[in-house]
Amino acid sequence: MGRAFEFRKARKMKRWSSMAKTFTRIGKDIVIAVKDGGPNPETNSKLRAVIQNAKTANMPKDNIQRAIKNASEKNTENYKEIVLEGYGPHGIAVIIDCTTDNNNRTVANVRSYFNKTNGNLGTNGSVEYLFEKLCVFRAEIIDDCEELEFELIDYGLEEFIVDKEENEIIIYAEFESFGQIQSILEDKKIEIKSSEIEKLPKNTIDLEEEKKCEFENFLEMCDQDDDVQKIHHNCS
Repeated sequence: MGRAFEFRKARKMKRWSSMAKTFTRIGKDIVIAVKDGGPNPETNSKLRAVIQNAKTANMPKDNIQRAIKNASEKNTENYKEIVLEGYGPHGIAVIIDCTTDNNNRTVANVRSYFNKTNGNLGTNGSVEYLFEKLCVFRAEIIDDCEELEFELIDYGLEEFIVDKEENEIIIYAEFESFGQIQSILEDKKIEIKSSEIEKLPKNTIDLEEEKKCEFENFLEMCDQDDDVQKIHHNCS
């Protein structure tokens, strides 16, 4: 078939693999959301947020409904969220959010990724203080962004960005205000494209190219693990 065909095939397979991982992780977010607040998105704000993220990721509606149905069944009741912390290669602080039905397996796997790359899995709180926990919303641009920005100041607004190229606003605010800001945007009929909790580093570390490649190899190892949902770090 030739090189061009093989290149396109490899690129498509990589994209499909990435989409499959994204859908798997969103499916686990749905499980946790349903466990916390039930299967009805109208009364479960956490589930509404996950569904919004699923739509942004182009997850088919049937997949979303199937995930909600599966989350209501007994075979998912052992799933829980755990947070692992430590220092990766070259002293980079790392926080790894996981969702798992086998705590021992997940901890052992993540510890092995640290060990293989000369890092060190720490205890809870060992690097958390180096990060700031914020809620982040991406929503459609509205006519009066300035008025919305002023209103959100009362809810711990940290940063308000108007991105005209992407036709969206980006809202960074205190973690505790997630539900209130979600309600404000919904009440104003502002379309929420995505919403999530981010752990942003207070300071970042710049690595030389070779060291950065080694750290990225560590990230790739973690990212391949189905139990890993999200990785936060302070590498610039």
